[in-house]
Amino acid sequence: MFPYKASERWYSHRLRQEVSLARYGHFGQPLLLFPTAGGDAEECERFLMINALRPLIDAGRLKVYSTDSVAGQAWMNPMLSGVQRARIQTVFDEFICAEIVPAIRTDCHSLDIGILTAGASLGAFNALASLCRHPEIFTGAISMSGTYDFERWMKGQWSNDFYFSSPLHFLPNLSGPQLDTLRERFVLLTCGLGRWEAPEESRRVAHVLGSKGIPHQMDFWGPEWDHDWVTWRKMLPGYLDRILP
Repeated sequence: MFPYKASERWYSHRLRQEVSLARYGHFGQPLLLFPTAGGDAEECERFLMINALRPLIDAGRLKVYSTDSVAGQAWMNPMLSGVQRARIQTVFDEFICAEIVPAIRTDCHSLDIGILTAGASLGAFNALASLCRHPEIFTGAISMSGTYDFERWMKGQWSNDFYFSSPLHFLPNLSGPQLDTLRERFVLLTCGLGRWEAPEESRRVAHVLGSKGIPHQMDFWGPEWDHDWVTWRKMLPGYLDRILP
């Protein structure tokens, strides 16, 4: 058992299924770490990300929270239509705000503590989308090796759920208080240039963020860094060490 680990499981009426939330740490900045496409709450532990983050956790600088990739599983399900997938993404976003965020804040003994997000691959999309949709809750996003354009999985369909879930689509038209708050946040887009990576997707996101005046940094690693946990275990601890007090 990892020190300072705790886990909960409950039935979410929003998602109509059981869900899990894992926590690693005893004090420090809360980080909501989204799994990859089909991962669950403990994927980050199995793939040794928690071991890589352990110095920050043991030092009381970081508390890591992770939940099941319900929306990611939906996007990968060939039996669902594009409209169904996008709807599940919207409900997943509601679940994060209404169930996961209160659980994190209760655990941190704070009703309004800001939460960082992070994730790799499809988890990078959820980290970015959560921040862009709810900058009043989330204070920054670290998106690694991200897949950001889900239009390829919409099967030619379109819906409001898809539009408002996708930063590439809704950010260009965003204005008002939500955008004002986003301009006080930050996004880190990082990607390797090795096998299975798609740096052009990070470039597209960076262009949209820049056009709206949202603080961001784009950081490309070399061709020896593949779309793989080896890369992400190196990336995330280093960036967090620079960001965290």
